[in-house]
This record gives sequence, C-alpha cells and structure tokens, in this order.
Amino acid sequence: MTVTENESSGQPGEAAAPPPGCPMHGLVPGYPFGEPVTTELHPKYAEIREQAALTRVNMQYGGEAWLATRHADVKTVLADRRFSREATVGKDVPRVRKAVEELNIVSMDDPEHGRLRKLVAKAFTVRRVEQMRPRAQEIADELLDKMLASGNTGDLAAQYAWMLPITVICEMLDVPLEDHYKFRAWIDTWLTLGDEHTLEEMNEARFEKLPEYMSSLIAKRRAQPGDDLLSALVAARDEQDKLSEEELITMSIALLATGHHTTANQLANHLYILLSRREEWQKLVDRPELLNTAIEELLRVTPLSPYSENTRIATEDLELGGQLVKAGEAVMIFPAVGNRDPRVFENPEDLDLTREHNPHIAFGHGIHHCLGAPLARLELQVALGTLLRRLPEVELAVPAEDVPWKTDNVVRGVAGLPVRW
Repeated sequence: MTVTENESSGQPGEAAAPPPGCPMHGLVPGYPFGEPVTTELHPKYAEIREQAALTRVNMQYGGEAWLATRHADVKTVLADRRFSREATVGKDVPRVRKAVEELNIVSMDDPEHGRLRKLVAKAFTVRRVEQMRPRAQEIADELLDKMLASGNTGDLAAQYAWMLPITVICEMLDVPLEDHYKFRAWIDTWLTLGDEHTLEEMNEARFEKLPEYMSSLIAKRRAQPGDDLLSALVAARDEQDKLSEEELITMSIALLATGHHTTANQLANHLYILLSRREEWQKLVDRPELLNTAIEELLRVTPLSPYSENTRIATEDLELGGQLVKAGEAVMIFPAVGNRDPRVFENPEDLDLTREHNPHIAFGHGIHHCLGAPLARLELQVALGTLLRRLPEVELAVPAEDVPWKTDNVVRGVAGLPVRW
C-alpha cells in the first residue's frame, strides 16, 4: 500500500503499516538506514538485496516507497518509461530531501527531455570532448604548479580536484571563473538535503539567486554572442524557438551545476580512496597503463550520493523483480548498491583496479544516462594521470579517519583533502 499525503506527515516512522496478510506486514524500515561513512555503503543494503529484489521503506519525507537494490532492477527503473520522473515534480512524494522536485532537464520525461537534451548533446560527444583534452591538461598543470609553489602541503580537493571541472565548465559556457565562489555557494545550498539550510534558503538559491545570475549572463550573450555553449543555447531560443525563456535559464543552470558538481566531488573521493589505501595508489604509480580501468572501478565503488534519490512514480501497474508495483507507487534506486551486486560483479566489495568486466551504472542508464559522461571521464583521466606522473609521493597529511566529509549535500564528497609531498 502507498501512504498518501493525508495519511502521513512525511516524518520517519509515521507511515501506516500494511494490513495483516500482506507480504510486507510488519515494521517497514525507516530510510536512510544510517548516516553515510566515507565512501562505504551501509551493510543493510547488501542484506536486503539478497532477501528480495524490492524492499518497502519509509522515506524521511513523503511516506513509503519501494527500494530497488539489484543491478538489473535498477537498470529497468532507469530505462522503463513507465517509471516517471516528471510525476514527482512539485509533489510530496517519498524522498530524502526536504525540498520537492522542480522541473528541469533532470526531472523531465521524454519527449520533452529528449528535445532539450538534443540541443546540447553535440557538445558532449566523445569526439568533441576529446578535442578538449589539451586544454584540460593545461588546466591540470596550472593548478598543480600553483599548489606546488605554495609549499609542501595543500588541500588536494579545494586546490585541484574541485577547480579542474569548475574551470572546464566555466570555459565551455564562458562563465567568469572568478564568480565560482558565488555560484558554487548557491548550488551547494540548492543541493542540500535540508539539515543545515532552511527550505527558504534552498528555494532562494535555486529560484532567485541562480536564475538572476544566469539571466544576467544570457543578457550579455544576447548583446555579444560568442563561440560558447551558452551562446548556442541563446541562439536556439531567439533564432530557432527550440526552447522557452524559462527552459533556457533552467537548462543553463543545470549545465553549470551538473557540469562540475558531481565530477569535482567524485574526483576528490577517488583520490581519498587511493591515498587511504596506499598500496592501490602505488599500483597506479608503477603501472600507469591501468589508469582508465582503474577509473571505471573507482566509479563503480564510489557512491555519487549519500542516499537513494531521484524518486520515480509508476504510471501503471507493472512487475519489477517479481514484485507487483502499482500505479502511483514510488520507486527509489541507488545505483551504488546495484554496482556491488554479486550477480554481476565478481567479489563486488573489493576494489580491483584491474577489473575488466565492469558494466557499472555510475552514470545512470536509459534516457537520463549522464550527458557529460565523456567529459567526466576525460577530466578524471587528466587529473588523476597528471598527479600520478608529477606527484607520485603525495600522501594524506592526516589519518584517513580524520578527513572531513560533507554532511548535507545530495552528492557525497570530502569537505577537504589535506595532503603533503
């Protein structure tokens, strides 16, 4: 059964239990199962993945949902159009965030999603992205030169891992790099879970500060078009009428946010994993030819988010993992759990930098497969490869357990990565 808005206030433990005789009768576990710890997954995930394909959970906001944990079922939810993202927009659906979903390219279903995606897809093809490798290499070297010039200690996250993707997306959109302190703060506030920021602060960042900032940039492109992605979107709006003014603004914000936020955090997380397991770092120093394989393995084992997010709503009755999911019921996925499914991966809990069969879903699947995946891979290759080559002796400056972590963001990441060399 599904808890409606009238049946629950959306707080943990308040969902009505299934009736006697129902297979799910009994206590529905509250979700999240516990606070995230570094890049590890709560052991409850592995437990419920082996018990059943789908598990009923009581979400922090919005009531009950199905949680899919197996690789095949997560892919099905991502690809089957009967699981709608757009049906969550503006609704008090089961979720982990205080804020409800807003309409943008990430929350749209086809055909509207495809219409907007097509406008920018050419900028993120493997061929087009590969042409950016020399410039990405220059940025990586410049950042590393600056860090090395400051002494023999530094913050590898703030000075390197975060700045490379930010610089690249700023150049693609022709956004002033000196503004990154402003828009990063707004994006971080918008993408919080809601513990450290009020809903009013989150809405102000997303619906006032970011649109105002992006509108000012769009006005400048209209006055002086350039050879950049934002100018191309403005032309698609003004000359070809392929998107509305509101879509132009929200699309530009999404590109700025997703164009750096996820990769910046994942790169820092990958460095944390390698430097906290020194033998793995040394393996890559000694065998640089493993770089690309290692990156795919790091993507597999590193959770992008602290919890399941991006709720989907079944638009009709259907079967998933042998379980009947009724129309209107919410289904949650957590690709990181599917990426450790023993049905697909041998020794899935092990970090194996030589793993060749690696069909991970770190970039999603289906129509919402990450548009920027080729760019993210290039940035990870350049950033990690440059460090291995130029600073092989780098090491954590504090015990791994003392590395600080962000606690209120939809993307899991270190809050800093102190190192020495």
